[in-house]
Order: sequence, then structure tokens, then C-alpha cells
Amino acid sequence: MPERMEWLADGTAGESPHSPRFGDRYHSELGGLEQAKAVFLQGCRLPEAWAGQPQWCVLETGFGLGLNFLVTWAAWKADPQRPRLLHFVSTEAFPASPDDVFRSAWSHPELISFAQALKDQLWGLLPGMHRLVFEGGQVLLTLCIGDAKAMLQGAAFEADSVYLGGSSPLLSPDIWDVHTFKAVARCCRRGTRVASWAVERSVREALAQCGFVVQKFPGMSPGRDNLQGHYQPAWELKKSRLSPARRMPADCIVIGAGLAGAAVAASLARRGWQVTVLDAASTPAAGASGLPAGVLAAHVSPDDSVLSRLSRSGIRVMLQQADSLLQTGTDWRPTGVLEHCIEHARKLPAAWQAGQPLADAAHDWTTLATAEQLKQCGLAPETPALWHVRAGWIKPARLVRVWLASPGVTWRGQSDARQLVRQADKWQVLDAAGQVLAQAELVVLAAGHGSGVLAESAGLGPALALQAIRGQASWGLNTPHTALAMPAFPVNGHGSLVPAVPLDQGMGWVIGSTFERDSSSREIRPADELHNFCKLQTLQPLAAQALANQFDGHQVQGWAGIRCATPSRLPSLGPLENVPDVWVSSGMGSRGLSFAALCAELLAARLHGEPLPLEQRLADALLPQYVKRHANTLKT
Repeated sequence: MPERMEWLADGTAGESPHSPRFGDRYHSELGGLEQAKAVFLQGCRLPEAWAGQPQWCVLETGFGLGLNFLVTWAAWKADPQRPRLLHFVSTEAFPASPDDVFRSAWSHPELISFAQALKDQLWGLLPGMHRLVFEGGQVLLTLCIGDAKAMLQGAAFEADSVYLGGSSPLLSPDIWDVHTFKAVARCCRRGTRVASWAVERSVREALAQCGFVVQKFPGMSPGRDNLQGHYQPAWELKKSRLSPARRMPADCIVIGAGLAGAAVAASLARRGWQVTVLDAASTPAAGASGLPAGVLAAHVSPDDSVLSRLSRSGIRVMLQQADSLLQTGTDWRPTGVLEHCIEHARKLPAAWQAGQPLADAAHDWTTLATAEQLKQCGLAPETPALWHVRAGWIKPARLVRVWLASPGVTWRGQSDARQLVRQADKWQVLDAAGQVLAQAELVVLAAGHGSGVLAESAGLGPALALQAIRGQASWGLNTPHTALAMPAFPVNGHGSLVPAVPLDQGMGWVIGSTFERDSSSREIRPADELHNFCKLQTLQPLAAQALANQFDGHQVQGWAGIRCATPSRLPSLGPLENVPDVWVSSGMGSRGLSFAALCAELLAARLHGEPLPLEQRLADALLPQYVKRHANTLKT
């Protein structure tokens, strides 16, 4: 349930927000806008400090109503010398509702458009980290929902500015204690500036104990002081404590032009890289990403497993990409997806149940299907089923082409990479004849199962644990008769059905697909077509009945592709073991739409020492798996 807010009549347009939990106002009596500018921006010497920098990272304790973020974003946008990328990382144990966040900006007309964009993305804020994206991916807000100490534990990014906020130290001492400041200090470099409106001696002493040099400065009105300072510990920092170096953009080769490779290319290009994408095929998305249409829906488990949490993070990133890059109704549609639980009723986590604290945020993602939704599918009211709210269908090939069209990305087809050779500080990619296709400082293997074959043939350490999985889908065109029998949204759970997707030939349907391990054949098989139809009869009986004549009359088309999976069912994302500057992004199985954009952003963040888009332990779960480690793979 969102944090309860009281609005006090004080003559302002939106009234003044007050927290019943802490008995405290959300900003000073002079207003949140003035406080944000005078205390935090000026206290951290912004925007002057970030001028000409490639990226800048602000860490905030206490997101509250988001005004500090909105003011910083507005200052970034107005600055002609702004950094290419602005990261804003904020912790919040008790997130406010989107409506309250928007209402807090009413009295500041210059922030209304920013506040509306923020409100639109403030959904599904379950405990954990949530990456919100603005300005075409140049402003990235990482919301850490939970205790600040816990959320910052193990963080591996470097903050350039720190805003210390939250309720009064007298009312909320936990966020101002030495343990919180130690967690903040672990995210700072020498010279990181810190600012706050809290000037109590206990705050100053705790900060000094953690290596910050701070002092009081005159504030916004007589008798009001602010705190300013910087991180300058008297001790040498341990190597294990140092954040990863921020890598400068350079040249990169991505091998593979499917979802994984195109996503990596676009993410690196946004950060200034020049990326060459090589693929053996003559067109992009010629492999598993060429599926006519795919379903995008979160994985759900009673224990909210690693796979479930990763799928939500990935879907949030993919929805942002689709919304900003694709044409709704033609390239994708966020219809929602019904999951028909064929084998057994899939249980939601206990904390998501009605009346529980997480119910509202969880129901932004997944709920029990309603009787009306089941009726649209021709299913009985007692049928076990889930409704995925943030879900729909996407044409993967269309998204691949849009990503490859990003400025800074060059696509080269009919370039069959067979070997990697290290020459000085660069990698050369060779074809079967030993000719150099391209060379660059960084190589990313994103060629599905071929990633493992390429790495192994080049002698690059232990073999990657990647398994080829053949899938055959079936598709056809809707008639007036079949269209009436179709639901208004995709259905999955035993195969899947996309009931209405615009194809070149007309409005079509797509079902499937099969799942055949250790097969790389792309031959269209009548037996697999029959298998897809049999699964549809169980998944969606009305649709199957309407399509029976098309299957019987051999009017159905087939498509086959080779997916790639790992033993853990999680993607493989990270640098290859003991091999400099070669990374892999592969093994996404049948969830390429869920994971491709997330893996690309994670790869870019790790290369640049940026805040990660998800918790460190979830990122670690994606590190490449090798054949020798099969016995120790992560259970999900």
C-alpha cells in the first residue's frame, strides 16, 4: 500500500505534504523547490560540477515525493554543458503514491511535465531496485525500495554527489546513523560532495566518523543552516572497497544481430560507443528473433524466485524501450496477457495477497484472472488463471531493426565470424578463410548457441554452458469467423496464442512454440504443427475449434528458430573467464523479450562503473556459466 499522505492547507496550489508516519513535513516552510535548489544543487555545486563530464551520478537517501530528482533533471536538461548520461539513485523505504508525487509538483509549473513523466513510470514498486528511464535513456532513475543500508549494501557504483534527506533525525534516526553513512561512503570517491539540510551534531559526528569532511553554511533564511562537505577519509581505501573504473567509450564488435546483440549495440551506442554488429545472415533477426510475434509476460512463483524478480526487471526495461521506439498496434501492443495454469494453479507470493502490504504494488504486475477475462477466452469461471497487467505482444524483428538503426551502430550482414584473435590491445574477428571482418577493443558474443561455439573454437577458456533449443511456431490469417472466436489479448501457459497481430499478409494469429533440446534443425515439420494445435486445444479450446479447418486444410504456415538456454534457465551475461574485453550476452531461452534489454543495460552499466539496473546479487546470478560448473548452477 502506498505511503499515506496528509495535505495541509497553507495557501500553495497543491497544499503542503505531511507524513503521518513520522509527524513531519516533506519540505521546509519555504517550499520543496527552493529547498532542493538551495540545499542540494547548490550544496553539491551543481550544475557547474558536472559540466563537460561524460556521466554524473547523484545518490539520494530518501526519495520522498521526488522533488530533488525533478529539480536535478530539470537543471540537467537546461544545461548546454550537461553530461551525456545522468544517473540518479534514490532509496525509499515508504514510497508515496504516483498521485501524491504528481500533486507535490502542482505549485511548481516548471516541473509539471517532468512530474507527469515520473508519475507514468511509478508503478509496481515492490521491494528491490527499479530502473526508470527518461530523455531517451539519458536520464536514469534507479529507485531502491527498502531500507537504505540494505539497499546500498554491496553496491558497486561511484556517486559524484550525495543528497542526504529523509525525515528529521529526531523522528527517523535510522536513516541518519553511522551505519547508513557507512553504506553511503562505500558509494563515494574521494571528493564526492555531500549536502543536507540536517545540521545536528549527531549527524555531523557520524559523517566525520565515516570519512566525510562537513561544515555548516548559512541556509535559505535567517537562522537556517545547511550542511555541505565532501568525502575525504584520512585512511587509505581498500582495493576491494574501490568502485570499478569508468570506461571511456571506444569501438566495439557485437557478434549476432538478434534481440541480444541489437540491444547491446543500442545500449553502448547511447553511451558514445561506435558499434559494429556482425551476423552471418543477410538480414537482421534471421534466427530465433525472427518469430512473427512473441508474448511478453512476467514469470510468477510462490517464493518470488530469482527468475521471477529478474523477469520483472527485464519487462520494465523492455516496456520502456517498446513504448519509446515502436508503433503501438503495429509493432507491439500492451494488451495484458492471461496465463492459463494448465497443470496446477500457480500461486502468488503470500505478501501479494489482498490486504497485505505489497498487494497494491504487486497487482500492478499480476493478479488472479477475473471471471470476465476467463469468459472472453471461453474458459469456466473456476479455471485457474493469472492476469499479467504489464504484458502484451511484440514483433521481435521490428525491435531489432530499430535498435540497429541507433546512431553509432553499423550493421553488417553476411559476415560469418569464426574466430577471435588478439592483436596488441584489440580483437580481430576472422571469417572461415581467415580474413579480418572487423577489429575493436571490445567484443560481445550475442550469437545464441553460436556464442559458445565461437568462444570454444577460438580457445577462449572453458566452454560456455549453452544449449540449443529448437522451437517451431505456427501462424495463419484470421477470417471473420476465427476473429470472433479469439480473445482480445494473448494467452499463455501451455504454449501461447497471439490472437491478432498485423502481418504483411493481413491480420494474423501466432501459436507455439515447440521446445526441442539439442536440436539446430530449422526444417518445418508437420508433426510439430500438429503438436502446436494439440496444445492450443488445451490452452484455448474456442480458438482451436475456430482454427481447426485451417489446420485440416493445410492453410497454416510454419516458422522455426533455434533458441539458446543455460542450465539455470537464466541468461548468461558477463565477461568471459580470464579473457580480456570479451563479453557474452546469450542463453535467454524463450524469454529473449524479457531479458535482452535488461542484459544490455547491465553490460553497459558494468563496463562504465554505473549503478546497476537491479540488485547486485541478481546481477551476479547472470554471470556466465561454464560446462565445468554444471553441478553448481543456481536453482531458481
